[in-house]
Amino acid sequence: MDIKVIHKDFRLNGQAFNREGLIELASNWSTSPEEYLVDFAHLILQWFNDEDYVIQYTSGTTGPPKPIQLKKEAMLHSAQGTASFFNIKDKSKALLCMSTKFVGGKLMFIRSVLCGWHLDVIKPTATPLAENKQYYDFVAMVPMQVENSIKELANVGTLIIGGAKVNATLTKQLSNVSTRVYETYGMTETITHIAAKRIGDTSFSILPNIQITTDNRGCLVIHASYIVKEPIVTNDLVNLLDDSHFEWLGRVDNVINSGGVKLFPEQIENKLAPFIPWRFFIAGKEDDYFGNKVVLVIESKPYDLPINAFDQLTKFEKPKEIQFVDQFVETASGKVLRKENIKK
Repeated sequence: MDIKVIHKDFRLNGQAFNREGLIELASNWSTSPEEYLVDFAHLILQWFNDEDYVIQYTSGTTGPPKPIQLKKEAMLHSAQGTASFFNIKDKSKALLCMSTKFVGGKLMFIRSVLCGWHLDVIKPTATPLAENKQYYDFVAMVPMQVENSIKELANVGTLIIGGAKVNATLTKQLSNVSTRVYETYGMTETITHIAAKRIGDTSFSILPNIQITTDNRGCLVIHASYIVKEPIVTNDLVNLLDDSHFEWLGRVDNVINSGGVKLFPEQIENKLAPFIPWRFFIAGKEDDYFGNKVVLVIESKPYDLPINAFDQLTKFEKPKEIQFVDQFVETASGKVLRKENIKK
């Protein structure tokens, strides 16, 4: 598959384009007052220029965002892997409702161009399906958009969720929808997702041409030679089930050592989700007695939790402190920055 060749079935907002037509469209959009169209224009012009890479900034979860070069050939392989894994055929109707500043938004366009999808592009909002009357075979969203679109998901065949972890509350909301909903696992450096799991399942399945191992910390190591020659070492603690499946346990940098006991915040959060209707997270806070104590941080006004909310937790998992904040500090893609919120 040639990177610069546009699939004969590709459509953008219902219209067929050749390379010159897309470049002309991008030139027009580059002066639009709508920021999302300017970003989209920049992506089109980058994709069809003579460089072999596209510039992308990292998410800023673990440090200041930094520019990296994503090889176009690697993005091609990623696009093919997604289409194959989710069985999205040519002429499928797809919706781009995320900013193309992010790698997930970029890949929706590139998949469509290369695989012949019919792509509609709309302004990224918190409620992307609110005015929608179309049926879409394939849509990608961040969790916040999904939370605001539960009632409209009947018009979506396959939905992938990325950009941030799908919490237990959202998982429960999605348990009864007819849409095929997948949580994805990946990062900017892996050119969007390298694994996915159906909502309700416990383990991730890797996409084609990916191998996985763990390091001496028990953290996931990704071998994706089509992206980078060297393995990508993550800070995600996992349980490897076999060569192509893993269970995600949590971030190694989130692990709380409280009184000599290692606690996984993400697992505690899953137990608490049925009892807390607001966004929340568990984190460790320095403590003279425990070393680190378990703290529950809830995005809401102060209120009394149900009396049985902590019954299913072990004595080590039970929060020693509860904090309420009006609004979480988070990245642009919706990842909650735990340490910054604790400081706040």
